[in-house]
Amino acid sequence: MPSVTYSRALGATALLAFLAFGFALFSQHVLGMQPCAWCVLQRIICLAIGIVAALGWFARRRGGIAPLASAVVFLLAIGGAVAAWYQHTVAAHAFTCDLSFADRVVVGSGLDAAFPQVFGIWATCADSATTLLGVSYDIWTLIFFIALAALNLLALGGRRANRAG
Repeated sequence: MPSVTYSRALGATALLAFLAFGFALFSQHVLGMQPCAWCVLQRIICLAIGIVAALGWFARRRGGIAPLASAVVFLLAIGGAVAAWYQHTVAAHAFTCDLSFADRVVVGSGLDAAFPQVFGIWATCADSATTLLGVSYDIWTLIFFIALAALNLLALGGRRANRAG
């Protein structure tokens, strides 16, 4: 089995994060799934993961950049998993997401006003509950973030294999 080097982990992470971000936009604009504040917060985290992983991959030959990028990706992925879990267990059952942590972060970032078709909050958490293959989107997102966290944790733990990659 090939070792999980920073190069492999960061490259795969960037690709998967950008694909997931694109799928979120596809779900919204083609499939009609309107995002809530927690959905948009997870989009922001996903995009941040993609950017950090891509930058880490491009700068992987510079000492210390790749491990730092994998560590930041790991932390962002844990944050995304927590947001997805909270959405599934609490927010999906709430009447509104107004003034929630997610709403304050999204609105405070200004991304919803600058790019409303990408980061706009268009539904409540209860209204945005959607499934794919019988599994709710928030659970798919939870699995996705855990997988990215695990991949980058493996890269961080494989110090010997990472000296060359």
